[in-house]
Amino acid sequence: MAGKMEIGRKLRRLRKSRALTLEEVAQRANLTKGFLSQIERDKASPSVAALKQILDVLGEDLSTFFQDAGEPEKNVFRVEEREPLDEDIPGVIMESLAPDIQYREMDPILITMEKGAKITDEDLDEEEAFGYLLEGEAWITIEGESYKLKKGDTFYLFPETEFVIENKGKERAQILVVAY
Repeated sequence: MAGKMEIGRKLRRLRKSRALTLEEVAQRANLTKGFLSQIERDKASPSVAALKQILDVLGEDLSTFFQDAGEPEKNVFRVEEREPLDEDIPGVIMESLAPDIQYREMDPILITMEKGAKITDEDLDEEEAFGYLLEGEAWITIEGESYKLKKGDTFYLFPETEFVIENKGKERAQILVVAY
C-alpha cells in the first residue's frame, strides 16, 4: 500500500515541479483529468502504459521514477545533512536545508553573509522567494528602492524582480529564504 501511495504523491509533486496543471498533463498523456486526479490522490492505479504516458509528458523515465519508490519520504533534516550550494560569492555561504527531497516545490536556503558581502538576483536564481532575517542587519534594494532589514524583518521577491541584498552591518547576517 505504501508504494501505491508514493506513486500518486510523487506524480503530483513531479507535475507541480514542472508547473503543469492536471488538465495539461491529462491532455498531453491522452487521459482524462478525472482519472489523473484519482491517480494523484491514490484512488486509482495507473496501468504501466498510462504511467509511462504521464512520465513522458513530465520528462521522466520509469527507472528514475521508481529508483527510490521503496524509500520512505524524508521529513526531518539534521544540521550535518545540509548541503552547500555551488555559489561562489565572496563572504556568502548558501546551504540547502532540505537537500534530499525530489520534485520539491519550495527550496529552503540558509544564507550566511559576512560583513560587506552582497548577493543579487543573478546569484539567487529563483522564481519567487520569501526571506526572513534571522540574525544581524542587511540592506535590500528592490527595483532601485532600498530598505534596511533588522532581525525579524521579512521580504518577498516576485518573479523577474531585480534586487541586491548587502550586509552593511558590523556583524554577519543570516537570512532564511524559502524559494519557489
